Amino acid sequence: MFNKVVCTAAAIAALSTSAVAAEKMRISLQLPLTSHLGENLVLFEKEVEARTGGAIDVEIYDSATLYRDKEVPAAVGSGSIEAGVASLTQYVGDAPVVDVFYMPFLFNTEDKVRAAVAEGSVVRTVIEEEVAKTGGEILFWQAYGGAVMLSNGGPIRNPDDLEGKKVRVFGKTLGDFVTAAGGAPTLISGSEQYLAYQRGTVDVGMTGVSGVKSRKLWEVMDTITVTNHADIEFVVVVNTEWFSGLSPEIQGHIRDAAAVAQEDVRNRMSQIEADAFAAAEENGMTIVQLTDEDLAAWKAVAQPVYDSYLAAAGEAGKKILDSVGAGGS
Repeated sequence: MFNKVVCTAAAIAALSTSAVAAEKMRISLQLPLTSHLGENLVLFEKEVEARTGGAIDVEIYDSATLYRDKEVPAAVGSGSIEAGVASLTQYVGDAPVVDVFYMPFLFNTEDKVRAAVAEGSVVRTVIEEEVAKTGGEILFWQAYGGAVMLSNGGPIRNPDDLEGKKVRVFGKTLGDFVTAAGGAPTLISGSEQYLAYQRGTVDVGMTGVSGVKSRKLWEVMDTITVTNHADIEFVVVVNTEWFSGLSPEIQGHIRDAAAVAQEDVRNRMSQIEADAFAAAEENGMTIVQLTDEDLAAWKAVAQPVYDSYLAAAGEAGKKILDSVGAGGS
């Protein structure tokens, strides 16, 4: 009987130790789990838990159930949550350089985007250093594709079509672009845009085409204009103090899992966008491509956006623009 009691006590102690050893890593996500960013986080979760042998228990809170996009930087930086997914532009208040991806038509090809987000690139290095000053550090980047415009009753082919219209934007620089083109920007978070379109809060939408599919925006908008005027990047940010408190071995496993997730979503992005365009068409949306003349008209109004970016981002911004051959113009 004594031996049985000892064994039972030992088993309970072992279970207790195991429970204590499991460190929770909560991650806030504004999009549904069915979105490609949600699927990518599930991949990350599986990789982390497998590589750490269950020492890290990842919990994903999707659809902005904990924090909206704009609240994530402060929540992660303060340690209110271990990690979160945010559109990179949500860091523009602390790090104006992040909005380089919203410089009109600067990153309008996949090759340019891949070069900018590559490990060790000037763009990525400068941005990650700036974001790290907020109390959170970028664990990995999540591709979201090029920006498109949404409308009802006809496309937004050129700045004339935007004149006087209220436009949903999700960042300051995108707002500057809309203003330069004659529209009226309205900052609306991703999780709130469906209602904004449904209620007529804005006349024109702006998002990545994958968001059209995951949020079923074809229920409230009927036309997509493929402007591809900006590259949308999301980042998974982890609280620096929490991450630093983990053992080097566990940190390494998490970084390895992050690398797998980052590469997976980047490599699938072209197909994700193609599938989203197809789904939009199947659900009654009209897809409109720009002519060279249309594109030239958009570019002609863009210079003030570059000027504002350089004024806000200073030398760091100039360094980034020079590295991609923009030269600030």
